[in-house]
Amino acid sequence: MKFTAEQIASLLGGEIVGDRNVFVNTLCKIEEGVENGMSFLSNPKYEHYIYETKASVVIVNKSFLPEREIKTTMIKVDDAYACFAKVLDMYNEFLLNKSGISSLSFISQTALVEEGAYVGEFAYIGDNVIIGKNAKIYPHVYIGDNVRVGDNVTFFSGAKIYHSCIIGNNCNINSGAVIGADGFGFAPLADGSFKKIAQIGNVILEDNVDVGANTTIDRATMGSTIIGKGVKLDNLIQIAHNVTIDENTVMAAQSGVSGSTKIGKYCFVGGQVGFSGHITIGDNVRIGAQSGIMSNVKDNSTLLGSPSWDARPYMKSYSYFRRLPEIEQRIKELEKRIEELGKL
Repeated sequence: MKFTAEQIASLLGGEIVGDRNVFVNTLCKIEEGVENGMSFLSNPKYEHYIYETKASVVIVNKSFLPEREIKTTMIKVDDAYACFAKVLDMYNEFLLNKSGISSLSFISQTALVEEGAYVGEFAYIGDNVIIGKNAKIYPHVYIGDNVRVGDNVTFFSGAKIYHSCIIGNNCNINSGAVIGADGFGFAPLADGSFKKIAQIGNVILEDNVDVGANTTIDRATMGSTIIGKGVKLDNLIQIAHNVTIDENTVMAAQSGVSGSTKIGKYCFVGGQVGFSGHITIGDNVRIGAQSGIMSNVKDNSTLLGSPSWDARPYMKSYSYFRRLPEIEQRIKELEKRIEELGKL
C-alpha cells in the first residue's frame, strides 16, 4: 500500500494542510508515529502527540486549531475517528486481498465454488458443498460435506466446518474455530457407563456473524443450533447443542452456553459468563463478567454475580461484603459492651 496525502484527502473528502505529495505506506498510533506512517487525532487528550509525532500524515477534525507549529501533514475532515476507521477497513481489505485457487487444495468434483473465491494451500472442500461469491478460504481450512456458504465469507487458517452446516453472507470465522462438532450428548446406562447419543442436527450462522479464534459451536442433537444475524462471538467461547442466540448479541471471551438455552436480541455478555441449560434470556440484557446465569432472565435486566442477580442490590451487598471484617469487629465490640452492661 502506497498513497499520497492528496489521494487520501480525495478519498475522505478532506482538506490538506502541509505537503500534499508526501506518501504513506503504513498505519500507526499517533504516539508511535513512524516516517511514511498515517495516524489520526480525535481525542484532545492525545493532542500533545501531534507536535512531536513522526507520522507523515495525521487525520484531524476540521475544528482542530494547533497551538504551535506542526511538522506533519494534516488532513482535516468532519470526523477524524470515522475517517480513520474507513482507512483501517480499506487497509485490512488490502492485506486480505487474496485470489485464486491453489493447486495444493482439494475441492470435490461435486462442490460448487462461485466466482472470485480464494482457496489456499491444503484447504479441503467436501462433497456437495456450495461456496458463495468472493469467499476467502485460507490454508488448512476444512469444510465438510453438504455445507452451504454464502457470499463474502472468510475462513481463516485452521477453521473447521463440519458437515451440513449453513453459513450466511458476510461471516468471518477465525482460526481454530469449530462449527458443527457433536453436542455433548450421552445417555447413562445401568452399569454406570455412558452411551453416545447421535447428533444429527446442524449449525446455522445467519448473515454478518463473527466467530472468534478457537470458539466452538456444537451441532444440534436434532434441528439446528442457531446464531442470529449480526452476532459477535469473541475467542474461546463454547456454544452447546440446540442453543439459539438472537440477532446482534455480543459475547466476550471464555463464556459458555449450555444446551438448549435461548439468548435474546441485543444482549451484552461479559467474559467468563456461564449459562445453565434450558433457560431463556430476554432481549437487551447486560451480564457482567464471571456471572453465573442459573434461571430465566427478563428483558432489559442487568445482572452480576454467581449465581447472578440484579446489579444494583448486588453492588450494594458487595459494598457490605468488602467490609465484613470491620463489621465483624464492631459486632464483637458491641457484644462485649452488652455483656458488661448485663453485669451491672
